[in-house]
Amino acid sequence: MEVKLRMNEKAHGAFYIMEGEQRLGEMVIGIAGDTLTAYHTEVFPEGEGRGLAKMLLDAMVDYARQHRLKVKPLCLYVHAQFKKHPEAYGDVWQQGEA
Repeated sequence: MEVKLRMNEKAHGAFYIMEGEQRLGEMVIGIAGDTLTAYHTEVFPEGEGRGLAKMLLDAMVDYARQHRLKVKPLCLYVHAQFKKHPEAYGDVWQQGEA
C-alpha cells in the first residue's frame, strides 16, 4: 500500500491510498504559491485502524519539505497532529493560520 498524489491544473487534489480498486483514504489539499493547504483528511471504514491517516500525513509533510512549502492546516486532523508534535512539524507549519 502506498500513498499517491493526484493534482489538477489548478493545483488542487489529494493524497490517497488505494488497495486494489478501492480507495481507503484521502487528504484533500491545494497549493498556492509556497503554501500547501490541507483541507480534509478522511479514512473510509474499510481502512480504519490501520494507521492510514498517519501515512497520508507523512506523505503530505514529505512533499511539503521536498518542495519547500509551508502547510496551512485547515484540516482538523493535520492541525491536531501539528499542535501535538511541534518538534516534528514545526519546519513546515504555517502557524497563526489555523
